[in-house]
Amino acid sequence: MPAHSSYDVVIVGGAMVGSSVAWWLARDPDFKGRILVVERDPTYALAASSLSHSCIRQQFGSEVNVLISRFGAEFIHGFRDWMQDSEAPEVRLQSFGYLYLADSEGFAEVLRDNAVMQNRLGAATRILSPEEIRAEWPWYEVGDILCGSHNPVDEGYFDGATIFDWFRRKARQMGVEYVQDEVTGLERTGDRITGVRLASGATVGAGWVVNAAGTRASRLARMAGLDVPVEPRKRYSVLFAAAEPLPKDLPLTIDPSGVHVRTDGRNYLAGCVPDPDHAADPGDFVMDHALWEEHMWPAIATRIPAFERLRVVSTWVGQYDYNTLDQNAVLGPSPDVPNLLFANGFSGHGFQQAPAVGRGLAEWITHGGWRSLDLSDLGYGRVARGEPLRERAII
Repeated sequence: MPAHSSYDVVIVGGAMVGSSVAWWLARDPDFKGRILVVERDPTYALAASSLSHSCIRQQFGSEVNVLISRFGAEFIHGFRDWMQDSEAPEVRLQSFGYLYLADSEGFAEVLRDNAVMQNRLGAATRILSPEEIRAEWPWYEVGDILCGSHNPVDEGYFDGATIFDWFRRKARQMGVEYVQDEVTGLERTGDRITGVRLASGATVGAGWVVNAAGTRASRLARMAGLDVPVEPRKRYSVLFAAAEPLPKDLPLTIDPSGVHVRTDGRNYLAGCVPDPDHAADPGDFVMDHALWEEHMWPAIATRIPAFERLRVVSTWVGQYDYNTLDQNAVLGPSPDVPNLLFANGFSGHGFQQAPAVGRGLAEWITHGGWRSLDLSDLGYGRVARGEPLRERAII
């Protein structure tokens, strides 16, 4: 049960995004209130945060997402300084880069246009010809490829689990209360949420409510009489060992087939979007092994013949909080309920976007608006208007 009857901020969901909001709020000297984080499963065993591939990229198709990732990389590099704790570890960003492969002129043009914008914002994206790809990574079959887009700087794997752990640890040290419970209802008076009802039977007053409920975001929104276009979508992961390991790191390669694969220590990690890609029950984490045998492995082995001989090490299923409108995050308040803030619909980007999003929402609560980075392009208003902000670089 919560220790108090009311809180200045109630955050629903304590995974990476929710804990980032809590940490940024607690560290702001201008914020003086009480913070409650309500988390239904504090083991986080099936949270997207725990099942993430933990990668970051600059190669997005919208400026706001590039800027979010630029700050994300800055945060990773300066993690110990941000934590202000001598015991905090250094967090390494292993920059093997993402390599998007285009086999159609339409997508090649998208990559070229995106690269211009990304470079203008400070990213190091480069467009490579098939010959340049083969010269740098001779193991690829690129006879059908028109070009590739690769960024070797601040793109790749990072230890997001450590960041997640320290968000929670430091938030608690600064007085944030975490409680294992589930929200069953929101009490709304006029245009404001005044209380949060919990499965334990408690009702707590709330000055602000942050919806960081992941795949259950739409359920929470409906409790306030609002809609957010977020649903669970299953994503499949396979870790494998190659009989003939490649001589150097494999970039996170996004194949035109929809399969992606990258180096993961001594092994390799592959993933893909199922077809058809239906909404799932938020408790459905059943693996489809036929998807690996019939789609993922053939696509990987066609692109990288060295992977014709391999051994599956492990498989798992995660879930995206998938924004069906435009596959971009929905951030900030609804005009109808200004003290309910959305942090939803990340569609696979939540882990890498959590530092910037947590900072932004904490600023909104404490200072009344976006300050460090303007996140208004990702605001709820576009949902209400039905005006998508299309992201052209989805994995």
